[in-house]
Amino acid sequence: MKKKNLSVKKKIHNFYLKKLDDPKIRKIYINFKKKLSDHISNKFCVAVSGGADSMALSFLAKCYSLEKNVKVHFFIVNHNLRKNSTYEAKIVKKKLNEFQINSEILTLKKRIKSSNLQSFARENRYKLISKNSLNKKIDAVLTAHHRDDLLENFFIRLLRGSGLKGLISLKKVKSKVNFDDKIFILRPLINISKQDLIYISKNTFNFYVQDPSNFDDKFLRVKVRDLIKKLEKDGLTFEKFKLSLNNLAKSNNAIDFYVKKNIEDNSNFVVLSKKVVLQEKFFIQPDEIVFRSFSEIIHEVGKRKTYARGVKVENLINYFRLNRNPKKKTLSRCIIQKVNNSVIISRENK
Repeated sequence: MKKKNLSVKKKIHNFYLKKLDDPKIRKIYINFKKKLSDHISNKFCVAVSGGADSMALSFLAKCYSLEKNVKVHFFIVNHNLRKNSTYEAKIVKKKLNEFQINSEILTLKKRIKSSNLQSFARENRYKLISKNSLNKKIDAVLTAHHRDDLLENFFIRLLRGSGLKGLISLKKVKSKVNFDDKIFILRPLINISKQDLIYISKNTFNFYVQDPSNFDDKFLRVKVRDLIKKLEKDGLTFEKFKLSLNNLAKSNNAIDFYVKKNIEDNSNFVVLSKKVVLQEKFFIQPDEIVFRSFSEIIHEVGKRKTYARGVKVENLINYFRLNRNPKKKTLSRCIIQKVNNSVIISRENK
């Protein structure tokens, strides 16, 4: 390696080391490093939007790669939803490059097919990142979800009528977006506040992009954000929220235990015909246990990426419970029929 390149490399190393001398940044980095060490043993990629949280994530990931000598890929997603989105993506790429972070811009080319703009962007963002990650043989994607996101998502899902499982879903540090995904999502900043991430961005790269949609109250997330600010004035703290979230998680774990038990004790898988037979006792359980058990089996047999909608599952359960001679039904690529006192679930031939 040429002396000039060695000099640049040493300068960059010193830059990151010096920034880690800041006690606040170092404390967050130590927490970040532990989460990565617990969940990642190989290379990974970082999803970069250009916002304060993702720029902070980029800084921390670069520090980790330098310390552990790990290969990291940085993907900048251009949603292509605003006139200046392509320009912003290029600016972010240029800024990262100034700090010896090589990145790749991934551009969404699909037209908007949903009235829910943010949901559309999220779904297709994960598809694009997953595709490119698999091409590079990467199975872990770091996202910049933080504790403010955790709080906001809880209220958003509460307003949409989500059940217990949905309310706590973002709490996990590591998870999959869809059931059969080969890519794991890792949220190493889930316990870090937005303000702390802004602090890192300002005191390291001194740069981040402001998304105008974050201030547009036509979006539900913005309305929820305003609601949380009002609740904070009335005494809501993240510590109190986390305590409630942990209690909900314990309740969810208890339900999961009995769901597993119900499936193991009251259902049989017929190997030759690849059918699942649900015994009469399967349905003589508390409603939530029956609902989740039935939903899990439908999902497993049907092999769909997403679970069947809750209202459809519930209506189907009630239909077979209340009708003496129910007709054959279909849901999520499954055929469901009642034979004597048992319900048989098999996959559609398509």
